[in-house]
Amino acid sequence: MKIYTKTGDKGLTSLIGGTRVPKSSLRIECYGTIDELNSHIGLVRDQDVNAARRPLLKEIQDRLFTIGSALAADPEKSKMKLPDLHAGDVTLLEEEMDHLNLDLPELRAFILPGGHPAVSQTHVARCVCRRAERLVIHLGEDSFVADLVVVYLNRLSDFLFVLSRAMAQELGVEEVTWQARM
Repeated sequence: MKIYTKTGDKGLTSLIGGTRVPKSSLRIECYGTIDELNSHIGLVRDQDVNAARRPLLKEIQDRLFTIGSALAADPEKSKMKLPDLHAGDVTLLEEEMDHLNLDLPELRAFILPGGHPAVSQTHVARCVCRRAERLVIHLGEDSFVADLVVVYLNRLSDFLFVLSRAMAQELGVEEVTWQARM
């Protein structure tokens, strides 16, 4: 099977269901950002500090593919059976955050990203996740997007923040707090 089809050479691509849309469309921007997020999660998963969390991070990547397939489908024309999110996917993130938070000091200030490349990478993933969330919300203003997609992305960005704090602690890296200049 060839990877290149040449069907996108004029700036159009097909959604699941056959609808042709510009590659600059908001729907394409949404699932492209989900794909970007998935790549960042892959980098987070590859960090040695996350060895025990690799199955969880792979599960998150699987769910991002689920979201990407939903966003890549024309909600009015696609008849293809696609995987879907479940409330339990959100619950899993909440439970993992609760578990990670048990060993973290109480958050009393804003945390500046950094301190270790693995921690910084997790903050980059968090920021991309927030961008994806904003784009999906925007798409949902004019087109169908399952509510659970927004909920999952919101919870995932929270999870990535808590994960970055846990990683910093496990790596022995001091969290740097934001000091507002007065």
